[in-house]
Amino acid sequence: MASGSKKVIIAALIGNSLIAVTKFIASTITGSAAMMSEGIHSLVDTGNQILLLYGLKRAAKPPDARFPFGHGKEIYFWSFVVAILIFAVGAGISMYEGIQHIIHPPEHMHNAMINYIVLGLAIIFEGGALYYALTEFNKVRGAMGYVEAVQKGKDPSLFVVLFEDCAAMLGLLVALFGVAMAQVTHDPFWDGLASVIIGLILAFTAIWLAYETKSLLIGEGASPEIIQDIKKLAEKYGCVKDINEVLTLHMGPEFLLVTISAHFDDNLPAGKMETVIASITKDIKAGHPFVKKVFIEAESA
Repeated sequence: MASGSKKVIIAALIGNSLIAVTKFIASTITGSAAMMSEGIHSLVDTGNQILLLYGLKRAAKPPDARFPFGHGKEIYFWSFVVAILIFAVGAGISMYEGIQHIIHPPEHMHNAMINYIVLGLAIIFEGGALYYALTEFNKVRGAMGYVEAVQKGKDPSLFVVLFEDCAAMLGLLVALFGVAMAQVTHDPFWDGLASVIIGLILAFTAIWLAYETKSLLIGEGASPEIIQDIKKLAEKYGCVKDINEVLTLHMGPEFLLVTISAHFDDNLPAGKMETVIASITKDIKAGHPFVKKVFIEAESA
């Protein structure tokens, strides 16, 4: 999973860094606020992908005395930081640029054809990055719907890039519309309006990303289906009279911590109980490879 996420992030990073440069050049030449917003959008996306790569690298660090369960939650933290940056920098500056363009409109747009060329190339590049991100995401989501897969997904780096790419493609179409309308009507209001709409798109994307990563950052458990399966694996042993509680916690996209409170047969010898606990642990890890730690406590019902 991590390798797939890394490939998606690197592909988006290369595309966005090249697109950002061309957008800023086009904005400088033509004076388009929508193109400036799109340049800021791509620049923010580029910085976000660098942060996600850093987060993946930090998350891969092995456990140590200070962090006995590893550093997997680093990717949750940096994904949340990315959401904040999209909102504060991307959305904020885009809306500011658009409003300034509406209040203080320029005389006219210069060399509008440059905008069309840059936007056309950006749509092609962004479309390729979106297709690649969507392909990797589809491998993960399986039979689930897109919204359900995002809600249940434990690797935010994958859907963060997908959200960014979707927002980028939508922003490009809005920018293209704004530039075209400004040229046709000779009214720069449309260019400024497109910039404001791009800012709103980024704001919505950031809020949704922040909402989806918040629960992972705080401490999200496994899905009810996984918890039920873990319970069944423990209950199949005859000496286990009852499973009082199954608690889970995602310490990272590929690290699930499991604690079980089980009521064992009162006459079960201590040595036999140790053997059963070891067998239950082995079964759970075999059925769910991302379960890294299992703690089983013997308690009465």
